[in-house]
Amino acid sequence: MASKIKVKVKLKGDVAEVKSLMLHPMETGSRKDPDTGATIPVHHITELTFLNNGETVMAVHCSTAVSRDPFFSFSFSGAKAGDTLAVRWVDNQGESDSVETVLG
Repeated sequence: MASKIKVKVKLKGDVAEVKSLMLHPMETGSRKDPDTGATIPVHHITELTFLNNGETVMAVHCSTAVSRDPFFSFSFSGAKAGDTLAVRWVDNQGESDSVETVLG
């Protein structure tokens, strides 16, 4: 299965500028199905982690307040070409996804 995470990283000296998009429904549990009227169950990312060479550079704890297909952008220092950036998420239904990219 292909990853539902898209990530781009630009290096400027030792600073990595990270932009990432998670393809996820992020359901709040308060919307109704337009056809049946049934409540759509809660389904959202709960934990999102970015690791550079295995070291956490950003960790996020999400709730239902985060929109569908969340986008995160941040930068961190201490990066260099050849480093591996891993992005991982877990949701409240036990689903998960991860992707790695080599900084260049």
